[in-house]
Amino acid sequence: MRKTKNITLWGAWLLMSFALAGYLAYGLWGEDDVDELYLPDVGSHGHYQIELACNACHGDGFEDENAVQKMCTDCHGDELKLANDSHPVKKFNDPRNADQLEILDARYCVTCHVEHVPERTRVMGVTLADDFCVLCHEEVGEERASHKDLSFDGCSAAGCHNYHDNRALYEDFLVKHADAEEVAAEPLLPMRDYQRVYLQQGKTFAEALSAEDMDGERNESDLAIVASWSASAHAVAGVNCSGCHQSPWQDKPTMAVCDECHKGEMEGFVAGRHGMRVAQKLSEMRPLDARQPMKSDSHDTSLNCGSCHEVHRVDTRYAAVEACQGCHDDEHSNNYQQSLHFQLWQQALSGSAEANSAVSCASCHLPRIEMESHGESLIRVQHNQNANLRPNEKMIREVCMECHSLSFSIDALADEALLKNNFSGKPRQHVESVEWATRRVKDDAKKD
Repeated sequence: MRKTKNITLWGAWLLMSFALAGYLAYGLWGEDDVDELYLPDVGSHGHYQIELACNACHGDGFEDENAVQKMCTDCHGDELKLANDSHPVKKFNDPRNADQLEILDARYCVTCHVEHVPERTRVMGVTLADDFCVLCHEEVGEERASHKDLSFDGCSAAGCHNYHDNRALYEDFLVKHADAEEVAAEPLLPMRDYQRVYLQQGKTFAEALSAEDMDGERNESDLAIVASWSASAHAVAGVNCSGCHQSPWQDKPTMAVCDECHKGEMEGFVAGRHGMRVAQKLSEMRPLDARQPMKSDSHDTSLNCGSCHEVHRVDTRYAAVEACQGCHDDEHSNNYQQSLHFQLWQQALSGSAEANSAVSCASCHLPRIEMESHGESLIRVQHNQNANLRPNEKMIREVCMECHSLSFSIDALADEALLKNNFSGKPRQHVESVEWATRRVKDDAKKD
């Protein structure tokens, strides 16, 4: 009897062990998202949206640090090239810097950007102390008079130095733009120019379509859809219903359909916070999943192309302000309608000001920039809304300086209160970066 009981217990134990092992294995390698049970702790502000896609950073088998480094550069390498990275790996492979590697091995991203350790993780996943710059630059106070009495924990303060991207803070750039007026004589943003380039190539647009040309099924309940589509950019460009719904008919086309014509925009979207889950084949992000304050009635909205552009109307004006305001509930977003930028937006919509003088949410966070598309250099919308927020000084060159001086831009982005009230007023503090740079150049000229 005892032997039979022992066999039963062993059998139950083995069955439970296999069931648990199967559950754990499916959680790690199954088709669905990895369960949060497997996370050592929460992900950083930059990666938490994809923290359940473990292989996005760890590869297929949780490989060594070199494999992890490749995963980092696969996602962020182009960004660092564009930034003209101030601290590339080659700098630390230089034998002259070998002694520094014992203190700080900057050849690997994970030296500074470590996940799942929230107790020592600062903004954007940085896990180093504020004064780490001094490890290599302890003599800067002696080399530069302007830095003599500065504390070492302020090197990366807003308007000073960024570890990777200093394009708006390099000394020669500061000097070049030192004398600019606070507001440009013609504060205008660039306009999308696909049509201009298209016509220059000798091409012609398809004939515009009207409601009578629709090739999709319709009935009385579709009248609103008919009205939206017939007034849309798609209809003007000759894109009929079947262009998106395809054959056989898809009631709800996926983003893959958008990608067929808007590849550049899609690449930006999946690289940013709104679409990064899609890039990892996870479910679409919802405002409910965000760590920023979001409006409760938008919590269950799945973020895709149609979330902002409305699938039939594809209204870029709606996408530029109303779509943003429909989800975001932070101080900066909520104060937009009390800002000077919003006044410019309203004036442009009413026709009392030029269209490219308008400053919408998208003007700053989804800016129009020069990019390669269809073999041509075009002004297109950057759909990666994080591209100029890591850190926010990235916004200076592509956004702020279209209308403002470099010095004013640095001051504005360094003023936390001004950021919160959505730039309703002028900066109440001043960063002396420009003055330091110009003074140094003049002093060097005297020595020569």
